[in-house]
Amino acid sequence: MTTDVARADDRDQPPTLGQLIKNMQPEIAKVLPNQMSPERMARIAATVVRQTPQLARCEPLTVLGALMTASQLGLEPGPIGEAYLVPFNTKTGMVCQFIAGYRGLIKLARNSGQLVDIWAEVVYEADEFSVSYGLHRDLVHVPKIGAERGEPIYVYAAAELKDGGRPFVVLTYAEVEAIRARSRAGKNGPWVTDWAAMAKKTVIKQLAKWLPLSAEFNTAAVLDGSARTDIGPLVDVQPSFVDGEVTDEAEPPAAEALRDEAEAQEQAS
Repeated sequence: MTTDVARADDRDQPPTLGQLIKNMQPEIAKVLPNQMSPERMARIAATVVRQTPQLARCEPLTVLGALMTASQLGLEPGPIGEAYLVPFNTKTGMVCQFIAGYRGLIKLARNSGQLVDIWAEVVYEADEFSVSYGLHRDLVHVPKIGAERGEPIYVYAAAELKDGGRPFVVLTYAEVEAIRARSRAGKNGPWVTDWAAMAKKTVIKQLAKWLPLSAEFNTAAVLDGSARTDIGPLVDVQPSFVDGEVTDEAEPPAAEALRDEAEAQEQAS
């Protein structure tokens, strides 16, 4: 009798976040690009949840919504920096934000078919760097190799278009930090663990104003920093930007730790 009661109690327990993610695999499979596996996406998401315990304290629908956004855009959260699931403390509780990563935006930008290449770099004090504007614009960056490069001073993004155009944008370190200060996720998350990647992402978004880009890139830019509470079609999503600030305890683990666990699970499967 005791065993039967215990089993009944277990059935009455709400599903864990890991179980919810596993149960959502059929929905993920419907929206993922053909080259991506829903099983891999679910495993990576489960890894992120294990490595970031604060996600279990978030409103579950916001975690699932952020995961669905990443899936619908074809971006892997966590280890490789295409997207992040970041806990965010609000007045009414903790939610999960979808944060687009630098690698993710680069990936989506190339999907437009109008670019030959697109890239971004951080310039450090010891590097050679010059930029000129006007009728004959030019940018030259020679990184210092094999020595201490000093502190970051500029970040730039550049692209080569199929029609021959080569637009670029340069931001100073102070300009990047000013944009970071306006971000609700600026005090934690990838801004702390992966500053260079987030700085590159920031300048890529500035360059995007001058580029022919895919609809997916524009969607990622709109939903960046939002908390989503549905798992329906992405075209119908209206971004819900939460009001609050990221808690100090919500910092995700280093990318290396996530990557190691994801690779170990991949090999074991």
